[in-house]
Parts: sequence; structure tokens; C-alpha cells
Amino acid sequence: MKSLEELMAIREKARQGMGIRNDKFEGTRVVVGMATCGIAAGARPVLQALVDEIAKENLDIQVGQTGCIGICQYEPVVEVFEPGKEKVTYVKMTPEKAIRVVHKHLIGGEVVQEYTIGQARK
Repeated sequence: MKSLEELMAIREKARQGMGIRNDKFEGTRVVVGMATCGIAAGARPVLQALVDEIAKENLDIQVGQTGCIGICQYEPVVEVFEPGKEKVTYVKMTPEKAIRVVHKHLIGGEVVQEYTIGQARK
């Protein structure tokens, strides 16, 4: 980065990638619960790990944040929406778990079952 214009272009691209409410985006979306309970449980570092790893791997995946998902005892919560597939809800996430989800689920196509809400409720 060598100029203010370049910085502004990077900023705008990042903002567009965070625009989870963009109805025209038809690809995979990842949403992190960022209500007070999520933030208190560590959602900020989880969100940052997802954004960084998805950018590092140059994936065309939209990452965003939402308010309360309603399952506070399972925070931080990450939801993955893939076209034509059922939503996957990951719970009690950490930055390390988030990176694993990027590689195993988002790149490899395999849901990390042990991190899902179904496993947490057992």
C-alpha cells in the first residue's frame, strides 16, 4: 500500500465483503453472532480469525456479523449458509476452531461435526 487512494480501495472492498445483507450475493455466507453475549464470550477474535483466514485463502465467501442468535450459552456462535444446503451452526468457537472450519468445511466441504450445536446439546 503506497497511497491513500489504495488504502481507501482496500477499505471499500472490505466493507463490501462485510455487507451480509446484500441480497444479490448468492454464494456462501458466514455470520458471527456479535451481540453483547457473543462479544463477552470472545466473538471478536473469532470473527477476525475467519476474516483473516478467508482472505488468506482468497475465498469468495462473504463474512458478516449479526446480533443475538438466541443461544447465549453456546457463544461464540458462527453460522454457515451455503446455497442449496442446510444452515450449519457452530458453537463455543475459538479462533483456532474458526481456522479449522475454514479449511475443513469451507474449503474441504466437510462439516466439522464436533463443533456443531447438535454435538453441544448431547
